[in-house]
Amino acid sequence: MQFRWSFKRRSTWALVAAPVLALASLSVAAAAPATARVTAGAPHAVAPKKVSEVDCNGWSPKYKPVAFAHRETCVDPRGPKKLNGKWAAPASSYNDRGRFLDNRHYVGHDEPSVKFISSAAGSGNTMTYYMKMPKDPAKPPTNNGKVVKYAELSVAPWFGLPICDPGSYPQNPCTPDSDTNTGSGLPTDAGSAFMELQFYPPGFAPFLDSASCNATKWCTAINIDSLESEFNFVNLNPNCEEPVNFAYLTTNGKPGGPPGPQTADASTFQPGRRTLFMNSGDVIKVAISDPPTGFTTVVSDLTTGQTGRMTASAGNGFMNTNYKTCAGTPHTFHAEYSTAAQQNQVPWAALEGGVLMQQEIGHSEVCASLANKDPINDPGLIVDKSTSDTCVGGNEGRSHRRPAKGEGGCNPRTGVCKGATTEGTTGPIACPSNNFASGQLCEYADGICLPQGTRTVIVGGKAIRETSPVNLCGDNRFQNGDLDFDGMSYQPHTWPNGSSNVPTSFRYAGPFDQSGHTYPKIQFETDAPGSAFLCNVFNGNLCVTPPVGAKFYPFWTLTNKKGQNVGPGLFPTGACVWNFGNVISGVTTRNFGRAAQYGTPDVARFGGTVTSAVKANPEISGGCPALTQPKS
Repeated sequence: MQFRWSFKRRSTWALVAAPVLALASLSVAAAAPATARVTAGAPHAVAPKKVSEVDCNGWSPKYKPVAFAHRETCVDPRGPKKLNGKWAAPASSYNDRGRFLDNRHYVGHDEPSVKFISSAAGSGNTMTYYMKMPKDPAKPPTNNGKVVKYAELSVAPWFGLPICDPGSYPQNPCTPDSDTNTGSGLPTDAGSAFMELQFYPPGFAPFLDSASCNATKWCTAINIDSLESEFNFVNLNPNCEEPVNFAYLTTNGKPGGPPGPQTADASTFQPGRRTLFMNSGDVIKVAISDPPTGFTTVVSDLTTGQTGRMTASAGNGFMNTNYKTCAGTPHTFHAEYSTAAQQNQVPWAALEGGVLMQQEIGHSEVCASLANKDPINDPGLIVDKSTSDTCVGGNEGRSHRRPAKGEGGCNPRTGVCKGATTEGTTGPIACPSNNFASGQLCEYADGICLPQGTRTVIVGGKAIRETSPVNLCGDNRFQNGDLDFDGMSYQPHTWPNGSSNVPTSFRYAGPFDQSGHTYPKIQFETDAPGSAFLCNVFNGNLCVTPPVGAKFYPFWTLTNKKGQNVGPGLFPTGACVWNFGNVISGVTTRNFGRAAQYGTPDVARFGGTVTSAVKANPEISGGCPALTQPKS
């Protein structure tokens, strides 16, 4: 059990680590046999390229990822459950049971969300949001975290929705746009995927190994993540556990590169001249719908007049995946449910799914300097010789009057890392393993770390100049996330609070259903405790927000103050709109108990996710006037 270890701050562990390849082979042997060969009975099937996106997390023993840095924007599965007194899926450690491991690597995320609930027909597949993009401070960001860009707080704010995918967990048919589907954790649940319409903040490019698609502009992409197993993670294919379809929204509606998991390449993730770019401070309309041609997202920049769109159709190159072979078949995706009922969920995901508004956090540490060079060298994709593994000073603080050295480096061949840490009761403590393939919930390295200043990066064989405004580490090289909770996302002074040293908040209004009405109920939720070492996902003990080891956890607020609306003329004076971050001086009207708003562990489903009670939507209740969708 993981609770036996000392909580002495950063105590030393001297453990012998098994080689990574041996651990990977154990995982493969424990699962059902899988092959990537295409059978004769599937004439339209497409075998995965050796470099592809059939495993978004990047730990497949057979296929190399195009953009391994983007495991931070994958979906967090919840892992297997004990049924009838027995474990139905192979397991070799405490953490296999209840949490998800991808080939012996822990997969987790931190995603504070608001779920919108409605029984209106179409509310589960057609909706519209309005938002005002945040603005970064006029002053440049600093390596001590006192001046902050939005990309340092959240790498991907997104809107989410369950999607039909009969090729996804638990491998059952799915009727599009229908509440005959279930996602309640039953063997008969419909095959489900998780759609995230993600927005990427500017400042830290290129996208293949960082968080931004542009130095100064925002962009947005549709992500559809599936899970390749049968019910309760039985026969999970180790070669293609979590395939992802990815496409930027473009002004002509055509993908800039192949979006399918089997066909993705560098052009998929590199923005082009047709990519929709948005400015900080722009007012944005997001329309999500599900016409017969396929699930469609449209983002209109009401400030510039530019519009981007993407339809997740076979004609646009989208594919679903055969869980036995990893092969892809051209597929037109559709929304799963008719209504946004509380129980209409994605059965395998840690977040309970539904109509979600979210912020992806836990992927940023700023540093006085960087150590342990770890160049990215994928010729034909990306060569970045300036990246490192370890943050020194900054968020790591000071030790013996000198800048403290963070986690890493790691030896990719043996899996052995230096200085790995995890969540302790008062701050980071030593990890019980020094091997990044141990399955432990630990921060093995701070990387990928980008050096402050301008550097040359080779993308697709072409040399480009990129600039990082600070020394920044993404906590996404040898694990996914800031698992000792000491980075920028967990500091009280970094989030929007009215200071000129931090960004302004996202402002959100909606969603509005196809009749223009708001959703009458909401539920707060986050899966952060699932990534917390001290959280017991079976009984909910220490599954809390903020996580025990964090100083702070950001939260959702409302304002009805004059001048704080989403956009001029869209909503009447006094309308209530959402913000995210901290209490904003002179702006915040309601804070819902701050971090306590997220509620308590949903132990019956997955104790690593905490949820509030279902409550009246405060955007239209408690003194807030009713809202209707603007005619824009």
